[in-house]
Amino acid sequence: MVDSAGETGDQVVEGAEIIIKYQGYIEREKNMAERIKRLDNLRIPGDINYEELKSISTEGRQKLEKHKPETIGMASRTTGVSPSDIGVLLMYIGR
Repeated sequence: MVDSAGETGDQVVEGAEIIIKYQGYIEREKNMAERIKRLDNLRIPGDINYEELKSISTEGRQKLEKHKPETIGMASRTTGVSPSDIGVLLMYIGR
């Protein structure tokens, strides 16, 4: 049997199996994309002195000082800046 989209019954079943199989992964990826989007909207004050933030790793402070990211999202994608460094930075800017 072929449906109105030109798919056979086997193709419909296979499509449904794929959706069921990967639904958890798809949801995790959607949540991650939303979180990244929110971080890209959180601005870092331009006058921040990273050297004052002793809880950030030395490498993280150096990279942040060098690159001067405008948002938390940009900072989180900076090589050498760890997730814990981002957590400290979020606490510092009050989020």
